[in-house]
Amino acid sequence: MAETTGPTVRLARNDEIAGAGALTAEAYLADRLLDEDDEYEAQLRDATRRARDAMLLVATVPCEDSDGSQTVVGTVTLAPYGTTYAEVAEPGELEVRMLAVAPRARGRGIAEALMRAALGYAVASGARRVVLSTLDSMVTAHRLYARLGFVAAPERDWGHEYVHLRVQTWTPPEPPGALVESRTWPPLQVVEVDGWRVGVSGGLTRRANSALLTGTPADPMGALDRIEQVYADAGLPSIVRTPRPVGSGGAGESTVVPPVCVEVAAMLDARGYRTVSETDVLVRSLVGDPALPGRLDLPGVRIEERDDPDDDWLALWLGAKDDSADRATGRAILTGVPARYLSMTSTYDTSPVAVVRVTVTQDWAALSCLVVAGSARRRGLARALTLHALHDARERGARRVFLQVEAHNQAAAALYWGLGFEPADRYTYRQREAH
Repeated sequence: MAETTGPTVRLARNDEIAGAGALTAEAYLADRLLDEDDEYEAQLRDATRRARDAMLLVATVPCEDSDGSQTVVGTVTLAPYGTTYAEVAEPGELEVRMLAVAPRARGRGIAEALMRAALGYAVASGARRVVLSTLDSMVTAHRLYARLGFVAAPERDWGHEYVHLRVQTWTPPEPPGALVESRTWPPLQVVEVDGWRVGVSGGLTRRANSALLTGTPADPMGALDRIEQVYADAGLPSIVRTPRPVGSGGAGESTVVPPVCVEVAAMLDARGYRTVSETDVLVRSLVGDPALPGRLDLPGVRIEERDDPDDDWLALWLGAKDDSADRATGRAILTGVPARYLSMTSTYDTSPVAVVRVTVTQDWAALSCLVVAGSARRRGLARALTLHALHDARERGARRVFLQVEAHNQAAAALYWGLGFEPADRYTYRQREAH
């Protein structure tokens, strides 16, 4: 649970497209990247075509009148290979174009939030790499790209007339994969159904109550019928985890979706399954990283480590999930595999103000259940406890670590990005209500 707030970044809505185009031109003029009579200004303003031919993202913040509406303060375009906006992208790559922040909104992390979201969308689309071009004069942008893990690709530099453009690329880290993820959060009951692993755990958490595709069903329609019957018998909605596409790199193709996934998606559509959540898998290396400092302890708090969650630990975690959740079910899910349970308490109270869980499988560690009590937020506790958890994972032999965060939770993503995590995968939960 993150302790910071920031802009909301998403695909532009129809009523925001024209404003995004005007903002782009305004930002380029303010930065003296074009003259007032430059023909390129018309392209910058034409966000309608960008929204049609590419992905147009916008960053919004609440309006000053506090009526609940949002105002666009930044935008960026993601152009797939082969589209009119892709200047240097190769097959399987997405290209970042026209990153712009309104002059009045600068200094608030808008550009970084846009770029983080763009990389998340790139991973979700199955891109194998993200590429962009920049000018030597864009010093501030260079610092941002370096923080996000972009590296120079001088062999791909290009230019025209008197303009020399430097190419930088970003490659997603390897994800743990669904099976590794499931080993760190095993359902209480698993039913094998013709290429599927169906988890049933009393309805507590989608991770423990969803069907995971692990093979190629001989009878996809029949398998989905049986999955729905398993959940109906348990009195639960039928939930299916659907994977992202896989980057290909083939000429003219940016992604590959296995035929069985296409067939399953069509069946889910036909049966009225709706998307209820999109989840990002963020990854961080634990090997040879000088950027990972020593454990960070804060004055007035202490960190305790246990091999099982006590009642106070469970109460804080379940309170953030579902106050009505059965504590025994929660304990059973968490302790289905060995794990370490970290809690942060104040020096004058034994009740935890923050908790997190660390599970190690093979060379992977999984962080989960990070919760900070409402009364203790905005004190850096989430960051301090996560750092402690990273050190615990490394000391237990893990070489890399992952965690899962809902794609809309940009405040949490900002925390994890600041700790060196990067997006590696995205999956979707689709649900059909119980009948």
